[in-house]
Amino acid sequence: MAASLSFESGGLPRPFWCSVPEWCYESELRYCTDDMLLREMMSDPFLEHYGVIIIDQAHERTVSTDILLGLLKDILLQRPELRVVLLAIPPFTNKLLSHYHSIPLLSLEPPSPAEAVHSHSGNKDYFFPALRLVLEIHRTKEEGDVVVFFASAEEVNCAHSILRREGTRLGAELGRMVPVVLCPGRVGLPTALSDQPDSKKSRRVFLSTTQGEDMWWAAESVNFVIDTGVQKKMVYNPRIRANSEVLQPISQCQADTRKQLSGPTGKCFCLYQEDSELPAEKAPQILESNISPTVLFLKRMEIAGLGQCDFIDRPDPEGLMQALEELDYLAALDDDGNLSEIGIIMSEIPLDPQMAKALLASCEFDCVSEMLTIAAMLSAPSCFVEPPTGMTHEAAQCHRKFQHPEGDHFTLINIYNAFKQSQREHYFTSQKWCQDYFLDHSALKTAEATRSELTDTLNRIELPISEPCFGTKSNTHNIKRALMAGFFMQIARDVDGSGNYFILTHKHMAQVHPLSCYGAQSHKQGLPEWVVFHEYTLSENNCMRTVCEISPQVYIQMAPLYFFYNLPPSESKDILQDMLDPDASRKCEEKQKDIPVSNQDESGCGIGSQTYDRCVIQ
Repeated sequence: MAASLSFESGGLPRPFWCSVPEWCYESELRYCTDDMLLREMMSDPFLEHYGVIIIDQAHERTVSTDILLGLLKDILLQRPELRVVLLAIPPFTNKLLSHYHSIPLLSLEPPSPAEAVHSHSGNKDYFFPALRLVLEIHRTKEEGDVVVFFASAEEVNCAHSILRREGTRLGAELGRMVPVVLCPGRVGLPTALSDQPDSKKSRRVFLSTTQGEDMWWAAESVNFVIDTGVQKKMVYNPRIRANSEVLQPISQCQADTRKQLSGPTGKCFCLYQEDSELPAEKAPQILESNISPTVLFLKRMEIAGLGQCDFIDRPDPEGLMQALEELDYLAALDDDGNLSEIGIIMSEIPLDPQMAKALLASCEFDCVSEMLTIAAMLSAPSCFVEPPTGMTHEAAQCHRKFQHPEGDHFTLINIYNAFKQSQREHYFTSQKWCQDYFLDHSALKTAEATRSELTDTLNRIELPISEPCFGTKSNTHNIKRALMAGFFMQIARDVDGSGNYFILTHKHMAQVHPLSCYGAQSHKQGLPEWVVFHEYTLSENNCMRTVCEISPQVYIQMAPLYFFYNLPPSESKDILQDMLDPDASRKCEEKQKDIPVSNQDESGCGIGSQTYDRCVIQ
């Protein structure tokens, strides 16, 4: 059931359709994402250019949507003429009513749900039962397409390969079974939904994840829904500054949405028990994400004169403290906890704080062009395409042509430059070029657009953009220095020479991702001892993604001392400390022999024997 809420400040119910002011006849309709609207608030904090704001799918609880919902409550007090309409579904409508108090609520009757068939067993083993159910439905010859909701994109791709193989073994009398990967942002998605099968006997099987639930416009031909009842999510752990991959049950709200996809005449097969206890609604992303970008934005809003953000669900205090600590390490805050000059410039750049700081540092090191490409490629979806069955070796050979000996960040520059070259030489065949090299054309186009936007931002705030000189020794050194200016908190050391990397900030062990240029194919050439990485995921493999070799001497030069000396004790830290101050390290060892064990800290030195002043990185 969908609901619409409209309100003004002061809780005075006034339907926005009761009169049509003259300005409506000259209005402009602007469609944008919630994140785009937040960026606009940096220059227009009270949204004075808008008379009506409509927020769709507020129940999705993205970080940007939650920030908007919190800030709008304060804006409405300043602008009583502003109209706000929120589109959401229960039970989140109850939270909105409680948050904004006396506001009108317009409810729409929900469509009749499909017949639900629940499993009598648990959903631990749901993958192959879901595929068997697809084949059973196809053998019944009943008309209608099928939608299957899996937990992750990896499962979707695996299911697609299996169903394509099994589809070739079905008898001709059953008709064609056409599996279609249905993921938001995927190339050709609208066509896949709107195009009708080439034969009346053809059946499409849409394979999707949680992100495809709101594509209800695909329901015209869908008669069967298979719901596995689980989802894989990335939940941020502030203690280790990393995402953890967790398998969770979907919410009751999601389950009800899926039952309505096939309409009253369809069937929804739920691969979980009917009495399973599902959470009432989706967890807000602000409780499961790194909120450093959120804190940086809200600090900027304080400068603009906007009050505290009244969150519907307040962020976790531990996550908030970690975000403030990270911004402090990045020199984005001054001694009073307000935005510094560096922090104000970082808030202008639409990137995560660490990448914004790296891009800012590249202005000093004359490698802006290369860092713009790295930032754009890492902001866009992965450019590597999952190869078809049996072509893994061919895909690896194609990707190896772009690999750079200095690391994955440089490999991304190679890929982007080759893509741009293909556009210049064969503009109309750049998509074919991407297919030949097993690269995602849409991801590279997204990176191209992102890079253009970042370039415009740097020009607007009058930061210098150096000429590209990729490939020179000095340029390589400068790129690494710029990366470490932002990502000095993400350093790891190979402790045994076999690829077991020790992460200095939280003492976890990790491996390099197989798709890295330092992956399995490069073991013969040896692995770098010290690396900086872009992303670390706590999962079955504990992989670091986008890795680049660094020099420990340069790391010491770039890391702020007040961060460096807060690192937990380890052999790797001792090596760095010895490089930083060999004499002090030897004195510490000599003093340690004379200090009782009870008076020694974890690093082996006397408690309170040394203090270090804060310093600000370049």
